Amino acid sequence: MATPKKGRSASAQSKPGRSLALILIALVALTGGMFASGHTKPRLGIDLAGGTSITLRAVPEAGNEAAINKTNMDTAVSIMERRVNGLGVSEAEVQTQGDRNIVVNIPKGTNSEQARKQVGTTAKLYFRPVLATEVSGGKGTASPSPSPTGSPSGTPSGGAGDKPEATDKGSASPSATPTTQGRAVTDALKADATPSASASDKGKASPSPSASGGSAEADASALQAKYAKLDCTDGKTRSTVGDGVKASEPTLACGKNSQGQWQKYVLGPAKVDGTDVDKAQATLDTQRGAGWTVQMDFTDGGAKKFGDITGELAQNQPPQNQFAIVLDGDVVSDPSVKEALTSGNAEISGNFNQQSAQELSNMLSYGALPLTFKVDSMTTVTAALGGDQLQAGLIAGAIGLALVVIYLLVYYRGLSFIAILSLLVSAALTYTLMALLGPAIGFALNLPAVCGAIVAIGITADSFIVFFERVRDEIREGRTLRPAVERAWPRARRTILVSDFVSFLAAAVLFIVTVGKVRGFAFTLGLTTLLDVVVVFLFTKPLLTLMARRKFFASGHKWSGLDPKSLGAQPPLRRTRRPAAPVDPKEA
Repeated sequence: MATPKKGRSASAQSKPGRSLALILIALVALTGGMFASGHTKPRLGIDLAGGTSITLRAVPEAGNEAAINKTNMDTAVSIMERRVNGLGVSEAEVQTQGDRNIVVNIPKGTNSEQARKQVGTTAKLYFRPVLATEVSGGKGTASPSPSPTGSPSGTPSGGAGDKPEATDKGSASPSATPTTQGRAVTDALKADATPSASASDKGKASPSPSASGGSAEADASALQAKYAKLDCTDGKTRSTVGDGVKASEPTLACGKNSQGQWQKYVLGPAKVDGTDVDKAQATLDTQRGAGWTVQMDFTDGGAKKFGDITGELAQNQPPQNQFAIVLDGDVVSDPSVKEALTSGNAEISGNFNQQSAQELSNMLSYGALPLTFKVDSMTTVTAALGGDQLQAGLIAGAIGLALVVIYLLVYYRGLSFIAILSLLVSAALTYTLMALLGPAIGFALNLPAVCGAIVAIGITADSFIVFFERVRDEIREGRTLRPAVERAWPRARRTILVSDFVSFLAAAVLFIVTVGKVRGFAFTLGLTTLLDVVVVFLFTKPLLTLMARRKFFASGHKWSGLDPKSLGAQPPLRRTRRPAAPVDPKEA
């Protein structure tokens, strides 16, 4: 059994070029992928690239302080993270601060502007029937007695054109004839305010018809007067529209149409809310040529409510056959309905592009928060401070690296050549992986991540030192360089693996239990620890095996770092003959 082992060992010693070729191919492939993808630099976090920091404060609804608890705050954080990540924003940090604040840090970059808008819109999502709408400052679309002409899905006068339309998912857009004329705004509000009788109301005293009708008419008239004065082009006015209005009450709202004009609305009580939407996604419909659409799936309860409201709306004239999707008081879409949608899913089609369809789907998927939030502060973070800190960190890292190189040159001499090449290979692999992981998983380089990379220099250098010292120990025992390398490797390998495993375990635990920027440090530390194992196994050891065949190293040149005399090598113990012990005459 010993002979095959020696044969395999000799074969492994004679072909270290395979390992070197493998790591060279990997490095070339990663570098080629980096340039081919166009991502030649790592993405930067908010502290290095700048961005926006938003502080949101939870406010109780109707004095319900108990709703502001850890469970609801954690749920809100999770929804906001998904909302931002749904736009492809990397390294956005969402975390609680105190009992009722959430801090969102969004780095500057692709889709960061859309992310800021969606994070800032934190109220609950509602589906409300449209009672009237017009371009702010333009001609109204609802009249006291609209004539039953035109298609139910037609665009209201003064609208944007290409009005979004809701249909059953996968069905063709139906054509329906309106069965009733549209209602005037006042009549619609009075109808919504009139309580409906139910089985549970039997035997109870009902309010006076004249009293309830008079109250509804007064409320409707007041709301209509506010609607007439509403100017959605005024930002201050828009920010207060709908404040304090309950979901069960009619309200006013503002929103932009597809032409970029501000539209004002009178909306009825909410019939469906965001929690009734199970999921939504933007899809490109190539079969029917409908372009980008938004597909919604409802929960069981939401499907029934959505079917009921669309059944009512389908009988009305424009614009009262539309429902408004309202997020934080703003109308984000107002599709029209031609028939009752009872299948539990629906498709909104219209004048969408990829970005607008994705934004709407994100709002539908992640818009229903368990709490209402107000923006306490929104500040722009410049990259100047982070750049100064990065420069200081890089200077510190360069000084540390220089000290490591000086130590290697002085103590290991020729062996330092192998160590420095290994460090360069490790640095190249780290850089290319960081550049590729940005678009792949959203990794962004921040200051703690840079610190993790600097700490990794010491971990990598420690692995080289362990291996070199094992080889030098073998030479001290009287062995020549080539067998010393092969005998030292198993012992050094075990020590390196144990050391790197402990470092990786610490990085993994830190990544799991921490939040925010500290995770960047843990991720980088874990990544560089894994790369240390790859470099030592596939580059450092094979390169030293090749160098052991060169006369400079094999002969133990005094500048090789492997000079037997300077290492204090002794003759092998197996060649030393012990003197015979003296014999006691008495015993003889």
